[in-house]
Amino acid sequence: MKKIAVITMVRNDLFFLEKWVDYYSRQFGAENLYIFFDGKDQEVPEFCRGCNCTVVDKIGTNVVNSDKGRIRFVSQQAKRLFEQGYEIVIGGDADEYLVVDPAEGKTLAEYLSDSKLPKTISGLGLDFGQRLGEETDLKLTDPFLSQRRYARIGTRYTKATVLTTPLEWGSGFHRVEGRNFHIDPHLYLLHFGYSDLRMIQGRIRDNDRLKQGWKHHIEKRRKTIDYVTMLEPRDFDRTTKMARKIERLVRPPYAWNKPGLLGLKLTVKLPERFENVL
Repeated sequence: MKKIAVITMVRNDLFFLEKWVDYYSRQFGAENLYIFFDGKDQEVPEFCRGCNCTVVDKIGTNVVNSDKGRIRFVSQQAKRLFEQGYEIVIGGDADEYLVVDPAEGKTLAEYLSDSKLPKTISGLGLDFGQRLGEETDLKLTDPFLSQRRYARIGTRYTKATVLTTPLEWGSGFHRVEGRNFHIDPHLYLLHFGYSDLRMIQGRIRDNDRLKQGWKHHIEKRRKTIDYVTMLEPRDFDRTTKMARKIERLVRPPYAWNKPGLLGLKLTVKLPERFENVL
């Protein structure tokens, strides 16, 4: 097995961080998880026991400069992990989870160890919403994928989260500076940050986020709930295969090393084989 580390930086997001720790601990062991808390006003929760946790000075004062500062910091930490002997470093936000298709019959650690990987790898981004009238409030006590089955295929979450060599991530892990991206045929990046209406409403009222200019961003991301509620989901396997092909070929004019999807609004319902993955 290859030596694999997972790294994140978090501020006021303990709900998703708890799931992040639980999921990635089962994949790679808590001793290979590296969590940085953004701000000395943050406390390390008990559920992080066994992980490598560091509380640092707050980075940035608004959405733009905090994003840029945090990604520079995380890229530097990833470089240090490679210097310590790690062969793969996975980076991402605490509400994002890299999974391998259960049809492969392998754990994530086995899949990454057995595959011949380029310098950076992306899973196909699935942005989960809440299908109103069918799905209730998201609970930590149950597997996420038993509670949320509908997602929008989104280029925003086809992120370059996996590195096999020290490189510089762009803001939000959306790309790697000066590098092309490679979308793996069996990996998915699942995003749950806007999959619960009650939680979104709470974030809009959060003073810390409002002071940093997050209100417009949060309100905009609520659209994922509208999409999965109103649009009829497409066949999962056919649609994700098609989306990978488009995202490999199409690039937005402002960033050649990010994927594009021609403005298509594609929603899917996950097959039952995923139900116990996360």
